[in-house]
Amino acid sequence: MTRNIGLPVKASKKKPVENENNNPFNGSLSIRGKIFEGIVINAKAKGTVVIERESLIDFTKFKRFGRSKNKIHAHVPSNLDIQEGDYVVAAECRPISKSVSFVVVEVKA
Repeated sequence: MTRNIGLPVKASKKKPVENENNNPFNGSLSIRGKIFEGIVINAKAKGTVVIERESLIDFTKFKRFGRSKNKIHAHVPSNLDIQEGDYVVAAECRPISKSVSFVVVEVKA
């Protein structure tokens, strides 16, 4: 039984671990706030990945654009398999730990 999280994401076919609280699809973790896409650059920690996203910065004084990169730590639910180099969608949630306030909701091919 999967819960509707309020986002148009594809559900994973892998069966999740029972009684996992930090899972938006099967547990009690609610989604709120920001949603972004990025590339997984580090997946070595258990249940946590580092996602890097690029964005453009407009320098109006010089009429040019610059690039910016942000690294964000995100929790990985048990029903998602993620490796380094995957393109993922992450959504904001309540703080799970000191540095993790996002959860991965979808892996894009």
